[in-house]
Amino acid sequence: MAADPSAPCADAPSSRLRPHTRRQPWILTYHSVTDTDDDPYGITVSPRRLAEQLAWLRSRGLRGVGVAELMRAHAEGRRGLVGLTFDDGYADFLHEALPVLRRHGCTATVFVLPGRPGGVNEWDPLGPRKPLLTHDGVRDLARTGMEVGSHGLLHRDLTALTDEELRHETVRSRELIGDLTGRPPEGFCYPYGTLDRRVMEAVGAAGYGYGCALAPGPLVSRFALPRTHISQADRGVRLWAKDLRHGLRHGAVPGSRSRTASPVRAGGTR
Repeated sequence: MAADPSAPCADAPSSRLRPHTRRQPWILTYHSVTDTDDDPYGITVSPRRLAEQLAWLRSRGLRGVGVAELMRAHAEGRRGLVGLTFDDGYADFLHEALPVLRRHGCTATVFVLPGRPGGVNEWDPLGPRKPLLTHDGVRDLARTGMEVGSHGLLHRDLTALTDEELRHETVRSRELIGDLTGRPPEGFCYPYGTLDRRVMEAVGAAGYGYGCALAPGPLVSRFALPRTHISQADRGVRLWAKDLRHGLRHGAVPGSRSRTASPVRAGGTR
């Protein structure tokens, strides 16, 4: 994950600011929800800060939902929703994030790694090591009513894989999650936010209904949805600025196509 290039540092929202009018759904990216003392990549949000951020969304007339629900609502012209996603399938989601989401009447999509049941985030060289959901944890997650999506099997850079390895990461992870939850996942999230057209097409061929990236650039489409990284530092005006920036960068409706075939990378080591 690249360092978050957050805009203004002010904490309190201004009554003079108005949310950006956007055609592109706004999707927020979270990872771990727990203590933030050791967080070299800026991917951890405390339960208290998550509650503040959800309350801010509510103050703007927005409610957090999973991406599949968001996309359906957007297609029907229903507004007032924002997508909430949690990458990597950290075990802390069940006992830290879930109670906060329920208190605020929100749902979310959790992108899990069924090839690393009960493992840790070995792809982060700086640590800290955080436990991932076990297979039983994924089953428990599905029973909560949250949307379960795939983050691949092992959190690998999909653009660096052979066609067969890519097929395994997309198809097999979908099969495993379907076995665990009783239904194949609709959504896929690209590890590291890295994708190219070959990877994007493999996700569609595997049977997914959408794919989440971070900053997909010219590849933006239903299978390369842009998202906004949210950190512990995001409050008030910072959140408003990220909303505005998303609208300015991604005003196009999902479904637009590009002939570009080069990988799109979010940057950083994650």
